[in-house]
Amino acid sequence: MRSGIAELPLHTGHVPPWLASRMERLARIVLKILVDEYGTKGALERFADPVWFQAFNNLIGMDWDSSGSTTVTTGIVKEALNELDLGIKVAGGKGKASRKTPDELKVIAEKFDLPWEEYVKMSRLVAKVDSVALQTGYQLYHHTFFLDEEGNWAVVQQGMNPEEKLARRYHWFNAEELLNPHKGVAGVKRDFALNTVDIDSKEIQKTIIEIAQEGKKVAREVETIKAMKKGYMVFYKPRDVDVAGVIKRYESLGKIELNVKALEFARELAVEDYESFLLIRGLGPGTLRALALVAELIYDVKPSWRDPVTHPIDPFKFAYAVGGKDRVPFRIEKGIYDDLIEFLTRLEETKNREILKRVRRITERWKFPEEEKIPTF
Repeated sequence: MRSGIAELPLHTGHVPPWLASRMERLARIVLKILVDEYGTKGALERFADPVWFQAFNNLIGMDWDSSGSTTVTTGIVKEALNELDLGIKVAGGKGKASRKTPDELKVIAEKFDLPWEEYVKMSRLVAKVDSVALQTGYQLYHHTFFLDEEGNWAVVQQGMNPEEKLARRYHWFNAEELLNPHKGVAGVKRDFALNTVDIDSKEIQKTIIEIAQEGKKVAREVETIKAMKKGYMVFYKPRDVDVAGVIKRYESLGKIELNVKALEFARELAVEDYESFLLIRGLGPGTLRALALVAELIYDVKPSWRDPVTHPIDPFKFAYAVGGKDRVPFRIEKGIYDDLIEFLTRLEETKNREILKRVRRITERWKFPEEEKIPTF
């Protein structure tokens, strides 16, 4: 199992009603078997695994390389779990639906007799981490929060980079601290990322909080750095540092700008931990970039620039279950899809798992023809 990040090309289009209805029926059956076999916690662990999630997406017929797979698949799972009583519910979604997450989480947590404030806070924190604490040029537009009756949680959220026409998906599961919270990552590794939640980020986190407490002094230090970039003589200048090069790296992620009011809030609240700091309203990516830049050039405390990405096994083989929406690796046939639903329904009703295990032994070493793995549009 890996939980982390997946990267996909941006796609447009929609799923036709005849296919969407079948996807939901198949998803319901798979979810029943999944919870029956692994429990609710095991099911959430799998949704927190970007490779398993992509395989599930391929299994129900979504395109293997489409950014839309995230929004469609999580939407279908949300609807399926709302209809089923499996001990798991989902809040949030794409765009406007993501802003309903707190209200939906409150209803779900109260149904499970769980402290809803804790999960609403975690939802906000996860979104802040992947948009502020970890910056790679992606803007979040999709956020779904999975919660089970035992209090386990998982998050699947997605950001987009319109310039590069790529989407990046972030997966979380029961994270307990803000040091390498994604645990494992799947996607395309980038040259650098402003990563203040890397495994060795305790010092930069502490320094950023301390700098934020200085209020308006930080604004003067940012102006000092801008003067250094222009070549002006200043009282302090780091030795053997390419100031212009360092600033250029930060600016490649966006503007260097401070929200002084957010810093005032941090000082008034006497924030001491990074989690509480990130949750301050008004603290955006521009402000964090400015604080990290001051930490690096003025206080010589550098953030990590490591993009937390690994390269797991590609789950394209699962697209051969029913085919792909855009006919890769082949066109979806309604009859075959219906036969699969009927077959799995019978297995689910009889609780006969031995047949599934035998099929798995047949297919687990099968490798698809590489020439059939082509991009969809």
